[in-house]
This record gives sequence, structure tokens and C-alpha cells, in this order.
Amino acid sequence: MAHVEIYTKAFCGYCARAKALLDEKGIAYDEYDITMGGPKRTEMLERANGGSTVPQIFIDGKHIGGSDRLIELERAGQLDALVGD
Repeated sequence: MAHVEIYTKAFCGYCARAKALLDEKGIAYDEYDITMGGPKRTEMLERANGGSTVPQIFIDGKHIGGSDRLIELERAGQLDALVGD
């Protein structure tokens, strides 16, 4: 199974939607809460090429994008292949 990482903030509906999809599919992920900023926010900005909205999702180190992109991948039947399911 691939290593999935998701940067989130508290009270973020898009973050909740992305995590719900991952949870529903039984895909484990590491969540980094950047609500208060800090080094993880800086790390996210660097990894996402300046992308500052949340969530920012990475699968095996590859930047996927946000919640909408994750759902597009699922609808296209491509998410399972990316996570090695």
C-alpha cells in the first residue's frame, strides 16, 4: 500500500471530504494539521510548489492536489491503482 499524506486545517470541509473518502476506502494516511502554521505548513508550501490551500495530498511523495482532484481520481477509477489497492 502506498504512503499517503494529507495536510489539513481544523474546520475545513474539503479536508473532511478527502479524509472521509480515504477512510471509506480503508486507505491509511498520515495527517499533518497546519491550522496554527509552523514548520509543517512551510513544508507543505515547498512540496506543493506554493499551493497554500488545504487539503494538499501526496501519494508516495507525488503531489496529487486537493480534495477535488482526489475525488476525480476515484471517479475515474484511478485512485486504487495509485495507492496500490
